[in-house]
Amino acid sequence: MAEAKKQNFMHGAAILAAGVVVMKILGAVYKIPLQHILGDVGYGYFFTAYSIYNMLLTISTAGLPVALSRMISEANTLNRPNQARRTFRIAMTTLAIIGAVFSLLMLLFPTEMAVLMVSKPEVSQCVFALSPAVLLICLTSAFRGYIQGNGNMTPTTVGQVVEVLVKVIVGLLLAVVLKNRGAPLPVSVAGAIFGVTVGGLAALVYMFLSYWRLYHRSSLEACRGSGDVPDSVGKTLGVFIRVGVIITLGASVMSVITLIDMKLLQSTMPHVPGIGPALADELIGSYSNMQTLYNLPASFITPMTIAVVPAISAAAARSARDEVSGIAESGLRVSAVVAMPMGVGLAVLSGPIVGVLYRDTHPMGPTILSWLGIAAIFVCIALVTNAILQADGNERLPIFSMIAGGIVKIACNLLLVRRPEINILGAAIGTVACYAVICVMNCAFIAHRLAKKPNYSAVFLRPLLSAGVMGVSAWAVYALASRLLHVPSFRDMSALIRSGHSVARLPMLAAMCAAIAVAVVVYLVMIILTRSVTLEDMKLIPRGEKLARLLHIR
Repeated sequence: MAEAKKQNFMHGAAILAAGVVVMKILGAVYKIPLQHILGDVGYGYFFTAYSIYNMLLTISTAGLPVALSRMISEANTLNRPNQARRTFRIAMTTLAIIGAVFSLLMLLFPTEMAVLMVSKPEVSQCVFALSPAVLLICLTSAFRGYIQGNGNMTPTTVGQVVEVLVKVIVGLLLAVVLKNRGAPLPVSVAGAIFGVTVGGLAALVYMFLSYWRLYHRSSLEACRGSGDVPDSVGKTLGVFIRVGVIITLGASVMSVITLIDMKLLQSTMPHVPGIGPALADELIGSYSNMQTLYNLPASFITPMTIAVVPAISAAAARSARDEVSGIAESGLRVSAVVAMPMGVGLAVLSGPIVGVLYRDTHPMGPTILSWLGIAAIFVCIALVTNAILQADGNERLPIFSMIAGGIVKIACNLLLVRRPEINILGAAIGTVACYAVICVMNCAFIAHRLAKKPNYSAVFLRPLLSAGVMGVSAWAVYALASRLLHVPSFRDMSALIRSGHSVARLPMLAAMCAAIAVAVVVYLVMIILTRSVTLEDMKLIPRGEKLARLLHIR
């Protein structure tokens, strides 16, 4: 029997982040060609249907697997194998019931859900195609929560890669086949999104095999040799539901807000003076395309949130308050160092990024991405601060910050989207304001609850300064390279996108890569000069000490 290797939280986050790199490459292979196959309108249908699925998935899995991971980590820390096993069984049963209910709703009432939630009956076939995926992912998340609670992030990483790989192959194949056969656009989109369901099945099979190989036999042996008397089923279920539901409420707020965002756009944009239904669909589709890039930084921070929960929960179970504070500050600092350059890069290089990847999108695309790039930084910090509060037993607090942010988001949509000179940009501006409010409130909660207040100036201002210098250098290098290679400048980018010309894409890509290469070097130099990352942080990641010596980090 293979032994599961327990990793420290930063090591586990590094393993998950490596998987994210692979998944994002596969995701690009999936979503960028998909946009060209389906067009802005078709991709808008795809994103709209996915927002329904994502809301139900968030309600099903956002909090309960986190609660499971936290409870398993606490039981292991206190040497209670029988309690850990009982918790897992209860979690699996609960998640299976919830997943089955939501899958049946999507299967039996796809049109009603499409009309009620997003006012778009065209996506009903997509909802139907996604219906089994909720149950599959619920079951998968139970295995992931148990394994992550044991401090092992490798199976989660491999399982996610398997899931995305299968989704890419099946989704693109079905989209191409259906479109070539002359299927209506909603049917082609449904074929593309069915890849999500097949990928979920593949992930479930892999996670079940990983659990059986790594933990099933060893957990039985540990239970036989232990005098641990588990808590009653009612008490364990009560704690699991209480913690999981509270975390789910906090996470679901933003999924609900995203759904409301799409519904408001679908109902408001066609009536904005000078827009009309056809242009509204095109703008919403472009906004959906930019959401794909905007979600990229958060996907690299999610591993940190997954890894930090069992680490803080274990320290809290030992009443090691100083250790909790140290883990929280390290998690915030590393997250800021990773998130800020990505967000600034998206904002500064939005023109060439969209020109290279989405040449057929609306000219408003680069401006939308610039705003969403700024929002991405706040999203990443919000994710980490949520995880810190939830892991330390303060799971109620993120609910208040997310509700406040959601109110700001809706208000911005209602006030700004209706203005013809702003229209779709109002949604992006609202996203910035929404997550900025969440970050400020969460940081205030953390400062109040932790034994030692994080040094926020060191955590945030140093990487922000480094990312700002990096952004200026990237802008300057692209401007110079665009002149040398005779490709459009930032001012000419909208015209290029509208024209659909592909002649300039290769030299534009070369100019963009040169800007990114210089930006990476500048950022590395700046984080060393500003001491944005400490030697203690580096020791927590694989081969971190060697890397610290190479970069002269002390």
